[in-house]
Amino acid sequence: MKRAERMLMKVILFHLAALIAAQAIMQQPAVKPYVSKAIRYEGVNRQTVSEWLETFK
Repeated sequence: MKRAERMLMKVILFHLAALIAAQAIMQQPAVKPYVSKAIRYEGVNRQTVSEWLETFK
């Protein structure tokens, strides 16, 4: 049983690390236009990044 618990703990820690890394990547300004679905709904998908940011201010 200890082996299964260790394996489960490793999986949980790996998942937590992946979640934190994904959240950190999504906070980068250069990545936001590519991961945000709001640009499709707002109709700004053909604008530059600076125009896009002005729309959401």
